Amino acid sequence: MESNLKWKALFIVIVVLICFYGLFGRPSFPTSWGDVANNFSDRMQLGLDLRGGSHLVLQVQVQEAVANQCDQTINDLQDQLRKQNITAGAIRRVSDTQILIPDVAPASSGALQALAQNQFPDWIMSQAAGQPNGFTLTMRSAAVTDIQQRTMQQSLETIRRRIEGLGLKEPNVAPTGRGENEILVELPGEGDPTRAKQVIQAGGQLKFQLVLDNNPYPSEAAALAAHGGVLPTDSQLVPVQVSSGPGQNGAEGWYLLQRTPIITGADLRSASPGPDGNQPGFYQVNFSLSNQAAKRFGPFTASNIGRYMAVVLDGKVQGAPPTINGQITDQGEIEGNFSQEQAKDLSLILNAGSLPASIKYLEERSIGPSLGADSIREGIQASVASLIAVWIFLVVYYRLSGINAVVALLLNLIILVAFMAISGATLTLPGIAGVVLTIGMGVDSNVLVFERIREELRAGKANASAVDIGFDKAFLTIIDTHITTLVSAAFLFLFGTGPVKGFAITLTVGLLANLFTSVYVSRVIFDWHLSRMEREAELSI
Repeated sequence: MESNLKWKALFIVIVVLICFYGLFGRPSFPTSWGDVANNFSDRMQLGLDLRGGSHLVLQVQVQEAVANQCDQTINDLQDQLRKQNITAGAIRRVSDTQILIPDVAPASSGALQALAQNQFPDWIMSQAAGQPNGFTLTMRSAAVTDIQQRTMQQSLETIRRRIEGLGLKEPNVAPTGRGENEILVELPGEGDPTRAKQVIQAGGQLKFQLVLDNNPYPSEAAALAAHGGVLPTDSQLVPVQVSSGPGQNGAEGWYLLQRTPIITGADLRSASPGPDGNQPGFYQVNFSLSNQAAKRFGPFTASNIGRYMAVVLDGKVQGAPPTINGQITDQGEIEGNFSQEQAKDLSLILNAGSLPASIKYLEERSIGPSLGADSIREGIQASVASLIAVWIFLVVYYRLSGINAVVALLLNLIILVAFMAISGATLTLPGIAGVVLTIGMGVDSNVLVFERIREELRAGKANASAVDIGFDKAFLTIIDTHITTLVSAAFLFLFGTGPVKGFAITLTVGLLANLFTSVYVSRVIFDWHLSRMEREAELSI
């Protein structure tokens, strides 16, 4: 019995030492309380509500991705019509989900329907209203939903990579849970989110487009007037970015570009900032293309030597379009009189991937560090007050056995906080609420055991027998209550946002630690106490 107790006690001591190492690290000698406190604060990751920082809510404009898919389908459809010699008028987009194919030759209508059915399964073809030789393609609702979901997921991952690339500590990027294609961005410790907003908001939608008219127009009206009020097929007007760089919106002048891009940001393999050899003091972005993009880019540049090619970022032409002086295969530069930080941020954006749609800011607020400090102080005060009140109740009501429960509760908190420090989990204000709830669950477990032991003692059982039966019979009830709470915590973690997940994490870890302390540690303390009692002595409970 004594040997078994020694091994159990040794295991508990090892657990406590691991916890202290996780909380304070390896001790150094000589040391001070200030060093201990600094080590502890460095190991604890505090959330936005405790540390202060910035809170943003973004909305992804998923309908833009649907419209982009519609434009891409028009380009693919035009290519297929040329390949299969199907005669039709100028194809145009009627809405974000509908395409009009006018003036189809009667002899080609059957081939067009077969083409739509075989190569465009996400579209439904029907007769155009009021046009006997016209047809409409309407995107299926399932395809629209799929594009919207993929756009939301891609936007979430892209924004997360951009934020992490800024080097901010413990950022949180997740769906808000409110629907409406919203994303929550929390930046602990970042009181001024200006740069983060610039990097997030820069769509990173990079396109290389052929310039159709070499000189820019002073306005959209001037461009339309030069073409008789109607722009050429497969062309678009794009404004010029005067001060290029993420987050700057001034524009002056308009270029007429070929609508279909030669390559896009999705074709990039890597991007990195570097000094601009043509403009001393400025920086450019060097990029390399994927193999497939290089196979398209090489022949295109070779056949358009002497013409201009615009670099379009987020719907604006970056600087003056350069001349294609020779064949370009897999490497190039983006020039735009960038500063070093602008070139670095643009490289980060391009490497993280382009956003499939633009975003809109719905909510922005900053939480000062003083408010976070107040939350920490008040949360700790609430936890300590509840813990002391529980300790007093246990000692008064259960006498010496109450001290057993106090030790178990204290070890429960040490294990919980140590896990948060070791795993790098973020502690939030709801997380502190989870700590308080864990204290309550710990008390509940000890009360179940102690009341069961009291019943057995009243029934005339010996001390050791009453303790054995009390722990055995209370164990199933404790497991049942903990499992049901763990299931609830699991759903909170899966479907909740950052603070709710923090609550779920602390609650889960606290419950698991409570099973260890209230069943294992408390039992070892009882066994140790019984081994030193006289057989006839009364158990203090």
